Amino acid sequence: MQEPPPPPAPLVETTRVVGVATAVWFLLWAGLLVAHLAGGRPLDIWFGTTLCGWLLGLAGYSVFRWQRWAARTGRRGAQRGVD
Repeated sequence: MQEPPPPPAPLVETTRVVGVATAVWFLLWAGLLVAHLAGGRPLDIWFGTTLCGWLLGLAGYSVFRWQRWAARTGRRGAQRGVD
């Protein structure tokens, strides 16, 4: 049985994927905030959703960077292969 081809490199680069997704959540949140301040759009479920998406993206990115740091410095509990 033949092995499947590896996924495309841009989709495997976790830093780029998480960073772009977090930036998109932030831009959506900022756009809704501007729409609220400038045009009187109510702060509804979309505002809360984008805020949570942005904050969870930051938290996930922080954990990812922490794991990379631990792997690079040879910490005992660090995951292996996180580059």
